[in-house]
Amino acid sequence: MKTILKTRLGWIVVILLMVTSCQQKKNPQAKSVPAVKVEEMSISQLEKGYQNHQFTVRQVVEAYLQRIQDIDRQGPHLNSIIETNPDALAIADSLDKLLAQGKIKGALFGVPMVLKDNIDTHDKMSTTAGSRALAGSHPLKDSWVAAKLRAAGAIILAKANLSEWANFRSSFSSSGWSGVGGQTHNPYILDRNPCGSSSGPGAAVSASLAMAGIGTETDGSIMCPSNANGLVGIKPTVGLISRSGIVPISFTQDTPGPMTRSVADAAVILGTLTGVDTTDSKTLASKGHAYADYTQFLKKGSLKGKRIGLYTRPLGHNYKVDTLMNRAVRFLETKGATIVKIKRILPPKVSGLSFQVLLYEFKDGLNKYFRSLGPQAKVKNMKDLIAFNLADSVELKYFDQKLVVEAQAKGDLNSPEYKKALAGMLKGSRQQGIDRVMDANNLDAIVAPTGGPAWKTDLVNGDNFGVGSSSPAAISGYPSITVPMGFIQGLPVGISFFGRAWSEPLLIGMAYSYEQGTHYRKPPRFLKTDIR
Repeated sequence: MKTILKTRLGWIVVILLMVTSCQQKKNPQAKSVPAVKVEEMSISQLEKGYQNHQFTVRQVVEAYLQRIQDIDRQGPHLNSIIETNPDALAIADSLDKLLAQGKIKGALFGVPMVLKDNIDTHDKMSTTAGSRALAGSHPLKDSWVAAKLRAAGAIILAKANLSEWANFRSSFSSSGWSGVGGQTHNPYILDRNPCGSSSGPGAAVSASLAMAGIGTETDGSIMCPSNANGLVGIKPTVGLISRSGIVPISFTQDTPGPMTRSVADAAVILGTLTGVDTTDSKTLASKGHAYADYTQFLKKGSLKGKRIGLYTRPLGHNYKVDTLMNRAVRFLETKGATIVKIKRILPPKVSGLSFQVLLYEFKDGLNKYFRSLGPQAKVKNMKDLIAFNLADSVELKYFDQKLVVEAQAKGDLNSPEYKKALAGMLKGSRQQGIDRVMDANNLDAIVAPTGGPAWKTDLVNGDNFGVGSSSPAAISGYPSITVPMGFIQGLPVGISFFGRAWSEPLLIGMAYSYEQGTHYRKPPRFLKTDIR
């Protein structure tokens, strides 16, 4: 009897294998998930894998595309990706030919990356800034960022969702929501917010839907989503990386920057993006301050002997954040750093001046961007954008366009009000702000909690921001780096290192030393809710 059963079971297995084989021949798409395990893989691990012929570029790209399908489109349904690159596999094949010939070139050879969808790419993907007014918009050329990434060998895998118009549109909003992409979710706990405005890159990179991402920041838009998604984020000194081809808010404050799972990966990417761009005058000041390779500053002993200011204003609002920050301070001290408490950095009026500058520069910059799209653009100026939103069935469904209307009412950049606000903002945030504090206390850097744990997404009441420390570096245009410093009930929280203009080498070293001594980064688990 047992022999008969074994024989029958054997035949059943054979028949099932034959059926599966026939199905795969009829439907090539019915393949199993690619064998390459890309979750939490680093750039250095990827490059070693290519060099040792452990996998091909195509296999890696297929693995990421499969994760996008399984995690972003289905399953947890993160909704972080607006559009994948239809040419991604063809690009991978072209790189595999070089790989077979031993012609690996570029610091980012075969590295699949996602770009926030306000960064122009001259390919089959659109650039929308999340607005339906730009749906199907194809820029006439690559942005500086996209061109530099391609030159370094990277594959632009997808365009990622964002808070629409980089969260400079409404009187209140839900970070990670856009008219084009809908609402992005936090990969750690899905009903929590990913923060923004670089919400899509934050969630996608954390979930290993790509090796790394590029976000943009005006004030907090790299720092906050990196904090909420357990990432390393670098907001460089304004001018270190060109903004050409990026949908703007502010000529004075805007900057792109890398969002990664490690300081080392962020350092690799940062170096590929630097350089003087004649179409962005801010980059002229970077000459003599920029490096093509920031990995040289990845040194574990970089905290020893440093004087670091502890910015205390973000403390006292959430005791759980305070607990993690106090633990971080103790760690810094064990590594030889001296901690000096700093109560205030910015004069009281600086934030208000910054807001006025943003309104003026948003109108000027956005109108210039619309013109760069050529005669085929559906929307020609900010006035047209306001009219489009009023007529659209989705754009004003949840949130208004108060900031766009306020910006439209402003004059041009020759306005005395604008010039006065700009001068006061820069002086207050630099000479009377960060520079004053660092000089008075002989500081190498300043630290603070980047933010608190992510709040629950709410399309009715909008965001519920609590702790935050991005403004001093953002308004001054100075650099900052955030690194994971622990978890609060399953939600990541980061620590920020910021300081003087062009101090990226110093900050990268300290952030790396902290990261390597703590290793708080954990991959997300895609929990439905935090109620246990």
